[in-house]
Amino acid sequence: MTQYAAIFDMDGTLVDNNPYHFKAWKELFEQYNRVEVTTDLFNEEISGVPGMVIMRNFFGNDYDEEEMKAMFQEKTVRYRDIYLPSMTPINGLERLLQELKNAGVKLAVASSATTSNIDFVLNNLSLKSMFDTIVDGPRVSKPKPNPQIFLKAADDLGVKPEHCIVFEDSLSGIKAANAAGMKVVGITTSHTADELHPVDMVINDYADVNEHRLAALFEKEKHE
Repeated sequence: MTQYAAIFDMDGTLVDNNPYHFKAWKELFEQYNRVEVTTDLFNEEISGVPGMVIMRNFFGNDYDEEEMKAMFQEKTVRYRDIYLPSMTPINGLERLLQELKNAGVKLAVASSATTSNIDFVLNNLSLKSMFDTIVDGPRVSKPKPNPQIFLKAADDLGVKPEHCIVFEDSLSGIKAANAAGMKVVGITTSHTADELHPVDMVINDYADVNEHRLAALFEKEKHE
């Protein structure tokens, strides 16, 4: 049986926090008279994109780098304030992580988020010790849908890309995982099952999956 590794995105994958990011971005854009942050705009141009890339794309013509960093920090504080009271892992996550750990599966987080936002979630949920490596946005030069972040996680774990499974909720993340040559599990926090493709499996939460189902992905060809 293939010894594989599991790589998890964070926002929308370990936690269903995208509604809180959406609210914080929407308020920041309104405060500085930017375009309206609609659900489509958020899903297509904000979700899964590094924060300072978003700032440069939407604020860069009017503000310098230091001003944009300060504004992004405003957004971060706002997001944490509204999200912390509701923070909880996606249903079944802790059980699955423990099951994978017991089976000797190496675990990674690969997220475009900042180091401090990853720590904010993992430390508050007491999950950081479960992961063998964490690759954050600042560690890569090319954001998703480029596969760099997932390839770096596989390299950290010492596991070949074709022996890795990526858990993702975003379309750019799914593209990145496919480009890395990895198995992909899509989770329906941000998109419908029909929108999540091509993937090897779609789940609503982690109650839908166990270690045996994941191991079985390596015994069959990816379906389109």
